[in-house]
Amino acid sequence: MTSVKEQAAISRLLSFLQEWDNAGKGLRNQILTTFIKTNEGKTGPELELEFSQGASLFLIRVTTWLRIIYMTGLELEKILRSIGIFLSAVSSNRYLLEFLEIGGVLTLLEILGVEKINEEDKKESIKLLQIIANTGRKYKELICESYGVRAIAEFLAKSKSEETQEEVQVLLETLVHGNPKYQNQVYKGLIALLPCESPKAQRLALQTLKTAQSIVGATHPSIVDRVLTVLSTVHLEVQYEAIELIKDLIHYDVRLPLLKGLVALLMPPVKETSKLQAKIFSGRTPPWDCPLEVGKASWLTVPHFFRLFDSPDHNPVTRVPAAGCSCQDHWVGLQQEWVIAAS
Repeated sequence: MTSVKEQAAISRLLSFLQEWDNAGKGLRNQILTTFIKTNEGKTGPELELEFSQGASLFLIRVTTWLRIIYMTGLELEKILRSIGIFLSAVSSNRYLLEFLEIGGVLTLLEILGVEKINEEDKKESIKLLQIIANTGRKYKELICESYGVRAIAEFLAKSKSEETQEEVQVLLETLVHGNPKYQNQVYKGLIALLPCESPKAQRLALQTLKTAQSIVGATHPSIVDRVLTVLSTVHLEVQYEAIELIKDLIHYDVRLPLLKGLVALLMPPVKETSKLQAKIFSGRTPPWDCPLEVGKASWLTVPHFFRLFDSPDHNPVTRVPAAGCSCQDHWVGLQQEWVIAAS
């Protein structure tokens, strides 16, 4: 038999759940605000004590409401934060399993692609995915199996908030670590991000690729063209990350295509050579009709290739950069012009 105290606790729980079930949007938001304020940071056992061993009943209701309304574009932050209290609580694995059983991961991923949902709510969704991914390998695999890498990468490319983009980077780094079954999928997703229009997303993707490359080991054939294309950006912070990645890539089997591509960026197209002759002889125009940023970035990376070769006369690839060696004189000349202009 249950004691009077236990019966009173159960009665309060049933009354609370009935209030939730009968409440409209406004009252439910008030209930969630109170829940967040009084229960943030609590452990699993403490939540059970608060809800008279019926915390799961409230979690299921909140998650169900999320699944019902997320497509409408209504504010989701309080709902997501409330779910986060359950998922992040110490000794709360049962809550995570219950959330996953009713399609929690798919809902969080779908939220990222709904245009009506605001950026802050999507950031909260990313944070919940981080909690799930940090729980263990099988949960990382679940996210990837749910087409999560594609959804997360697309959101990173479209996001307008740098703070949110950094949260996405943390999630992608988590997914690439300790996830041998799907680490290649994350790696390819990062490469696919490089042509996006967001400089911040490009920079974060390049940073994460540097980590992913060391984990995956083998290179993907498309990485050379994608990284070389990024060098043409006018954003110096993106160029820097591209150069740092190239310094790592020269130790893999793509070093020769990389070297050829870098030298090609320094060389003028044959059809344009005749048009440039007059300008070249005038002494006012560089002998390459490529963007200044591309030339600088290419010249910064080429010397790193030479350090790999002990015997240049006997290595077949050293003849490739020979055509670009005069670039050093070119940049020295430019530097002199800048000094004169500055004085």
